[in-house]
Amino acid sequence: MARYSFRLPDIGEGIAEAEIVAWHVKIGERVEEDAQLADMMTDKATVEMESPVSGIVVELAGEVGDMVSIGSTLAVIETDGEAAVEDVIAEEEFEEDIAAETPGVEEAAPAETPTSRQAVRPEPVEGPPLSSTVEKKDGASTSSARMEQGRAILASPAVRARAKDLGIDLGQVHSDGDRIRHADLDAFLRYSGGQGYHAPGASRARADEPVKVIGMRRKIAENMAASKRAIPHFTYVEEMDVTALEEMRADLNANRGGRPKLTMLPFLIVAICRTIPQFPMINARYDDEGGVVTRYGAVHLGMATQTDAGLMVPVIRDAQDKNVWQLASEIARLAEAARTGKAKVEELTGGTLTVTSLGPLGGIATTPVINRPEVAIIGPNKIVERPVFDGDDIRRAKLMNLSISCDHRVVDGWDAASYVQALKKLIETPVLLFAD
Repeated sequence: MARYSFRLPDIGEGIAEAEIVAWHVKIGERVEEDAQLADMMTDKATVEMESPVSGIVVELAGEVGDMVSIGSTLAVIETDGEAAVEDVIAEEEFEEDIAAETPGVEEAAPAETPTSRQAVRPEPVEGPPLSSTVEKKDGASTSSARMEQGRAILASPAVRARAKDLGIDLGQVHSDGDRIRHADLDAFLRYSGGQGYHAPGASRARADEPVKVIGMRRKIAENMAASKRAIPHFTYVEEMDVTALEEMRADLNANRGGRPKLTMLPFLIVAICRTIPQFPMINARYDDEGGVVTRYGAVHLGMATQTDAGLMVPVIRDAQDKNVWQLASEIARLAEAARTGKAKVEELTGGTLTVTSLGPLGGIATTPVINRPEVAIIGPNKIVERPVFDGDDIRRAKLMNLSISCDHRVVDGWDAASYVQALKKLIETPVLLFAD
């Protein structure tokens, strides 16, 4: 028997550590070669770790939510044969190389940490024995006597039903007789000052629930905090008449054949890409340390997507080269990949500008947070129908507010407003979206 130490490999350029977001094995279980060991999350993506050997898992590097450094032991597997011994030796040499390249590693790692030991899992705790009294569906007891807080309580089914509706613990109700009556409930309500019970129809407070911030939610928290801390945001909102655009969209969908259904987003992306050449500071990244703003020629458009794990931003590469049908296909593909956790690292990085939309939940206006190190984020809001003046006439119009948040270190308010006005012209005259 030999032990194989599986060390966390380099899973991304510039990544120093990754977070454990799921274990697929337990200590004492057998794992086969190429079977999943764990899911590890970097800054942008979740990566599946597979076992290079078969054997029994004897050690795991911590619990879900713990951070593991690149090159450190993720799992120890007990294997058969001598090949595993050679692997261990190779791993020890790798560890020595890491230690030689990392100053102070010997001083920093003598103490045993929770991530280097087997996680201790508490045994299930048995609850109190069930009462021998059987409850009916209407809440009344099959007997007029029950145990409340360790003592027998005598009360009629009607009194018990009323106490249950009021949220009163019968163990707190005083009675001068041998059983609790309605008058005793009335006295309790009068003299308790309304405390200790819930009025009929009132909602009851739920127990506090601590939720560990791990995985995607932790990354979102860190990125959003860093963005608001480092970037002086400002938001500009403009109203747009999308009546003509919605009519065009309906006509195109009615004759789309086998092509994907068009939403508002592909048209907005086309408008964004057509106006970027006039306002290159919108499609840019800001290097805080180097003090350099890079204005990009291509538009690699991030698309904020809500998933069960949290908000992800897959990137539409070279959006400026795609038409509305191609954009609709790419939007659907990337959204599905993000929601199912199949998006690749390269599909979640390298964005130059982001669009975020809540669809029908879009509200009147939003103030989206910039996806750092980008310098702008655009947020279309909900489309509403309202009467508008058209000269001396009044007509029904479909209106939509568009929000843009910008980094004030790079984009001035005048530039942001001018850019949105250029967008507004294209959106309100949609034939221009298809003009050369």
